[in-house]
Amino acid sequence: MEYTKLGATGVDVSQLCLGTWRFGKESNGVVETEKEDAHDLLDAFADAGGNFIDTANGYGDGKSEEWIGDWLADRDREDYVLASKVYWTQESRFQENLSRKTIRAEIEGTLDRLGTDYLDVYYIHRWDDDTPITETLETLTALVEEGKVNYLGASTMASWKLTKALWKADTEGLQRFDVTQPLFHAAYQRDVSDYLEVCADQDLAVCPYSPLAGGFLTGKYERAGEDTYDVEAPEGSRGQLDDVFSDYYVSERGWHVLEAVKAVADEEDATPAQVSLRWLMDQPSFTCVPIVGARTTEQLAENLGAVDVSLSDAQFERILDARYDEGGEYYETSA
Repeated sequence: MEYTKLGATGVDVSQLCLGTWRFGKESNGVVETEKEDAHDLLDAFADAGGNFIDTANGYGDGKSEEWIGDWLADRDREDYVLASKVYWTQESRFQENLSRKTIRAEIEGTLDRLGTDYLDVYYIHRWDDDTPITETLETLTALVEEGKVNYLGASTMASWKLTKALWKADTEGLQRFDVTQPLFHAAYQRDVSDYLEVCADQDLAVCPYSPLAGGFLTGKYERAGEDTYDVEAPEGSRGQLDDVFSDYYVSERGWHVLEAVKAVADEEDATPAQVSLRWLMDQPSFTCVPIVGARTTEQLAENLGAVDVSLSDAQFERILDARYDEGGEYYETSA
């Protein structure tokens, strides 16, 4: 495993981050990852040299943090970079938001479940339109000053909101966001281009979630027909279990990008998943650390193999250009 600086923080993290949103998560009544399997994945990730672990207070209704904490109890906390999030609530009885009261309650619950005194990265999981961003940043800044959090991160939001938060932090002497976590993958880039430009300009690390488009970019799905966006989903796959899979990940653009990814994978004796992850890791304008969320240790080993894949500039551009039709226009992002 190779390591990279997490944006401007100076912290060394593995080139891939382990996402744990499946830990304890139920989809149509099926638990995607049970505790024993979660610990097997954490073991495999650590054994491969991975040190960057991503969770949230809401993942598995708190089970994800709790199971990570149980696993960490037998290890040296300082060997790992832990990231969690706040917006949805496990502790507070009040509305989910980024108020001082909610953040204060949730950080204590998160630290308790993880069995640690501090987080390396604390993300706001969503933007809160009802709480002034100054209140949120003041509260998060206090957590940094108290040693409960090292760095701040921002997940899903519009680029202008990210810019507003950075400006508020700078003008009012508050802690600013150093890490971001948008939905971003090879077939989706245009939709977050403004957001990514802010990250590049401000030297923010980008840790994209769903870097394989929910499994779409692994190549395991087939198109149901030329005139449809529908997929033929294998039994037990996310496309078969998740009702919103097609709305989020399947598009005309996606099919063309997947075709290019498969071709490059054949050239490099790699898998489509490895090529898709390497394409993200090779972003030229900002540090990009994809968050992978495998269900099995075999899938995780495949994903971690992306660190050994090399893409030429031409191959990188070919995947980028696959988003355009013959007339130079973007393919549609959705049906």
